[in-house]
Amino acid sequence: MAETNSPGQTVLVVEDYDDNRLMLKTLLERRGYSVLEAVNGEEAVEMAQREHPDLILMDINLPLLDGFVATQYIRQHEDLRDTPIVALTAYGNNQSREVALAAGCNDYLEKPVNFAQVERLLKHYLPGVNSPLT
Repeated sequence: MAETNSPGQTVLVVEDYDDNRLMLKTLLERRGYSVLEAVNGEEAVEMAQREHPDLILMDINLPLLDGFVATQYIRQHEDLRDTPIVALTAYGNNQSREVALAAGCNDYLEKPVNFAQVERLLKHYLPGVNSPLT
C-alpha cells in the first residue's frame, strides 16, 4: 500500500485533453491528494483564486488563456504568489522552458508525463510523499 501525503493537500490539474487530465487525476488520487480540474486557462485562474491549491500542474497549450498567461494572472494574487506551478507541455525546447519560468512557473515537465518525474515534483513541492508510485 502506498503512503499518502499530508492531510489536506490539493493539486489543481489544468489540462484540456480529457485522457491526460484523467491520467494525472488518477495518479494523484492514488497518492492521497485531493484533485481539482480545469480545462482552460480562465477556469484555472478562477479555481486557483477560489480554492488555493497546494500545487498547480499547468498545461501550456490551453483554450481561452494559455498556461503562460494563466500563470501570470495567478501570480498577481497575493495568496497564490508562492503556490508551486509546474508547466506541462509537449513542446520540449529551451525557449518554452524559459518562457514558462519567466511567466512564474516553478518548474517544467515535458509530455508525455513520466511518472518518476511526477514523483520527484511531488516530493519536492509537497512534503509528506515518501514512497515511489505504485
